[in-house]
This record gives sequence, C-alpha cells and structure tokens, in this order.
Amino acid sequence: MSQPKPPKPYGQVCAGLRSQLHDRGVLVITFDAPERLNALDQAMKRDLIELIAKVQMDDAVRVLVFTGEGRAFCAGDHMGGYQRAEPASVAKIGAGHDTGIGTVNALRVYSQALNLAVRNLDKLTIAAINGAAIQTGLSLALCCDFRIGSTAAKLGSATLRFALLPDEGGHYLLVQHLGLARALDFVLRKKIATAAEALDLGLLSQVVEPEALLPTAMALAAELAEGPQVAMRMLKRSVYIAAESSFAQSLDDIAVRTAITDHHPDAKDGGASFREKRPPKFNAWLEAGKAD
Repeated sequence: MSQPKPPKPYGQVCAGLRSQLHDRGVLVITFDAPERLNALDQAMKRDLIELIAKVQMDDAVRVLVFTGEGRAFCAGDHMGGYQRAEPASVAKIGAGHDTGIGTVNALRVYSQALNLAVRNLDKLTIAAINGAAIQTGLSLALCCDFRIGSTAAKLGSATLRFALLPDEGGHYLLVQHLGLARALDFVLRKKIATAAEALDLGLLSQVVEPEALLPTAMALAAELAEGPQVAMRMLKRSVYIAAESSFAQSLDDIAVRTAITDHHPDAKDGGASFREKRPPKFNAWLEAGKAD
C-alpha cells in the first residue's frame, strides 16, 4: 500500500494563512494567526477570495477544509490592525469605512464577498472548528457545507456586545440554520454556544475531542473526494437553490442539472457497476487530466 504524499503549498497567501493541498485533492486552509485568535484582516480576506476563485477553476482540488491554529477557529475581525497588512495576491485598494457609503463598499468588497465566495464554491467545503468561531468566523463556518467541532469549539455572533451588527451575513445564515425565532434569540441575547449547545441547535453536525478533529475532517474530506464530483457539485447547488426557491423552481433547476449528470461518464459507470456488482469507478475524467 502506497504511503500518502506530503501536502504541498497551494496558491499565494499573506501572513496569517496557510494553504496546503493533500492527497485526493483535499485542500486545507488554516487560519494561522493564533496570537490574535486568528482574527482576519483585510489582506487575509482578499487573499482568501482570490484563493477560492483559484480553487473553483482548478480540477486538482475536490474538497476544501477550513481550520484554525491554536485556541480559535477565527474570532472575527482584527480590530487592532485590520488595514495594516497588504494582500499578497492582488494590488492594495482602499479600506473603506471612512464614510457611510465607504462602509457599504467595504462590506461588499471584503467581508460579504468572502462569504459569498465560500457559499458559491461548487467544490464541497468543511469547517473543522477547533475553538472560537465568532462573527466573521461564525458566518464563514455557516457558509460551509459541513461543520465539525471539537469539544473546545464556541460559536457566536455577539456583535451586539459592541453595539455592532452581523454585517457580513451572519443574520441570514443563522435564520437558515436556526429558523427565525431561534435566530432572534441567538443574536439579540448575544449568545456564544458551546460545542454541545451548537450540536443541539444544529450549527454543528458532529463534535469530537480536539485531537480527533482534523483526522475526522480529513476522513470526511477523503470520502467526499471519492464521490462522483460532477453529480455532487450539481446536487450541492440544487439544494442551496431549493432552500430559497419554490417547489416548481427547484424542480426546473434540478431537471436542467440532471440533463448533464445523466449523460456524464460517472453515471454510465455507476449503472454498469450496479449491474456488474462491483464498486463504481468515478472521476475518470479527473484522473486522466491529473498532474503528477
């Protein structure tokens, strides 16, 4: 049995981020500023947006895992130095927030754009929440398709503690995950849920001991990476669309996507494997074009 290859650096990212591509196309992005509980600055958000665009267009990546270094997943924005660092991948632009319209522009370009990028990614995403996931950290985790927490995880918006709003989209995501009444209770009472509470609320799908967090997330990522990638990405998008559409609209959407997946080589081998009583051989189209 061959040994797994060591992960390779992936993309160009600024200080505070690590990005490594593992076997089977599993990309792990680590928030790596533990001295400030992995709070995000402007440069990190812009580099993450660029990196996710690269992931979307790169067949070498199948599954994306987010996690944090140290005691936190991501404790929000870096209030003490949000605008100090320059992004590694793109030219520096204005920070905004100096006027009312500047705040609107900054939210749309940075914080909201990051969450939209994660939510709109066709590849499957996992948040491995090792500690505090607050404000921006919470909303980014809620944009992921799967959320696994360690027993040390804590999830909250808590912006009202500073008389601020969950302006990066956390309010919308909480309504989707909790429903209206529980979302109001969560944000207006400034709650920060423990891992057990978050599991009970449905914000986490699984809770494990800290040492088991990344292995559990990587095992899930490997499982997802072996599945039929085209059909899985189409189904992911259809489920998200169904959550915001009428029944008739969701039927039309999945019919169009089925016209693609039914005629894809993965579906043909899926049917053949059932008849031949063997495991399916999905993703030959990816394996054929895979670089060493």
